[in-house]
Amino acid sequence: MPFRETPLPGLWIFEPRVFEDERGYFFESFNQQIFEEHLAHPVRFVQDNQSKSGYGVIRGLHFQRGDYAQAKLVRVLSGRVLDVALDIRPESPTFGQHFALELSAANRLQLFIPRGFAHGFAVLSETAEFFYKCDNFYAPQHEGGILYNDPQLNIDWQIPAELQIISAKDKTQPLFASLVGQV
Repeated sequence: MPFRETPLPGLWIFEPRVFEDERGYFFESFNQQIFEEHLAHPVRFVQDNQSKSGYGVIRGLHFQRGDYAQAKLVRVLSGRVLDVALDIRPESPTFGQHFALELSAANRLQLFIPRGFAHGFAVLSETAEFFYKCDNFYAPQHEGGILYNDPQLNIDWQIPAELQIISAKDKTQPLFASLVGQV
C-alpha cells in the first residue's frame, strides 16, 4: 500500500511506486481511485498551485476557514523542504499538535493534508519547487494563519533564525492560542 500513517489522524504520507530503468523513471503521482479507496471518502481536487523559493524561505502556517477549508496533496518537484501540518480541528485528540516531514525531489514523498489543518514549509535546499493540489478554491476572505514561530507550537523549521526569510504577512500572524474557538 502506498500510504503510511502519521501520528495525526487523517494525515497520510503517500509514497508512489516508482519505476526506474536506464531511460529514467515513471510514477503515478495521483490516482483518484486509489486515493478514494484508501481515504474511504471522495476527494476531488479543483486547483493546482506551484511555487519556487530559495533557501531559508518559510511559508505558513496557512489555512482556510469553514466551508472554504482545503485538503491538500503536497510534493516537491525540485529541491528539499521541511513540510509542516498543524492539527487545528478543535474536536481532534491531536488538536494543536504538528507533524513535520522532509519532502524532496529525490524521495518523491507526498503528504495528504486533510481539511482542518494549517500548513507551512521551509526550504532546505538552495531552491525548491513546491506543488500542491487543493480540493477547494482559494478564498482570500476566508484565509487564516498562525505565527510560524509561536513558542507554544515549538516547531523546529531547521533554518537558523538569522537565515529565515519570512513575508511581512507571516511575521504578523496571530498566536495559536488566540485562534481557539475561531477555526
